[in-house]
Amino acid sequence: MKHNQSAALKRLSRIEGQVRGIARMIEEDRYCVDVLGQTAAIKSAIKAVEKLVIEDHTSHCIEDAINSGDAGEQRTKFMELIKIIEQAS
Repeated sequence: MKHNQSAALKRLSRIEGQVRGIARMIEEDRYCVDVLGQTAAIKSAIKAVEKLVIEDHTSHCIEDAINSGDAGEQRTKFMELIKIIEQAS
């Protein structure tokens, strides 16, 4: 990860704080709907990190494979992208 590394790390740091907050909420026996609201926010934040990683993969790894002219490398990077998208869904 090159271009989006800083943004991804910031988001992950926030997510880490959110997870700790949810743990406290559970320890404090907070209302289930409030806890679920926070877990939904974390899922959304994780999706945003995934988007940044996919953007980096396409703008660096796939672009490099295209520019290389190596059909095998292009196929490999394309299949990696498909796998990443499937896992993120």
